[in-house]
Amino acid sequence: MLSAVIDKTRNEAFDEDGVLVDRYLSGEEIAFEQIYRKYYDKVFAIARGVLIDHDEAADAVQEIFTLVYRHIRRFDRRSKFSTWLFRIAVNRSIQEARKRRFRNRSVELTEAMGKEAPNETEEMDPRIQLALEKLAPQDRALITLFYWEDLTLNEIADSIGTNVNAAKTRLYRARERFRVHYEEQEA
Repeated sequence: MLSAVIDKTRNEAFDEDGVLVDRYLSGEEIAFEQIYRKYYDKVFAIARGVLIDHDEAADAVQEIFTLVYRHIRRFDRRSKFSTWLFRIAVNRSIQEARKRRFRNRSVELTEAMGKEAPNETEEMDPRIQLALEKLAPQDRALITLFYWEDLTLNEIADSIGTNVNAAKTRLYRARERFRVHYEEQEA
C-alpha cells in the first residue's frame, strides 16, 4: 500500500517539460524542437483566439517561440513550464492585437479587384467569430484559455499573472461581454 502511494507521488512529480528544458539547456537542440512540436497547437490556439486572423496568429506564434528560445534560462520552475509558456503567449498576443489596432489594414488585392478571396475552412460558428472580434484582446485571451484550452481557473490565473479570484472575476466579465455581443447578432 505504501509503495503504491510513493509510486503515485513519483509519477505526479515527474515533469516531462522540465526534463526537456534541462536537456535543451545542456546543449541538446532537439529538446527545444520537441517542446515546439508539443506546444505549437496550443500556443497557436491562444494566439488565434486573441488575434482572430490566422496569418497574424501564425506570425505571433513564431515570435512567441523565439522569445521562449531566447529566455528559456529565465524559466524558474515556480510554475509548470506550460503555464510560463502560455503566459508569454497571452501577453505577446495581446501586445500584437494592440499594435494591430493602430495599423492601417491593407485591402487584399482580390477585394480591390471586386473578387471574393477564398475563405479558409472555419470550424467556428460565424456568430461566435463576430462576437469574439468585438471583444478586447484580454477578454479573448481569457475565453480562449478557458473554453478552447480547457485550463482551470488556477492555470488561467498563473497564465495571466493574477490570483484565482481576479481571474474568475475577469473571466465572468469577459463571458458577459461576449454574451452581449453574441445576442446583438440575434436581434
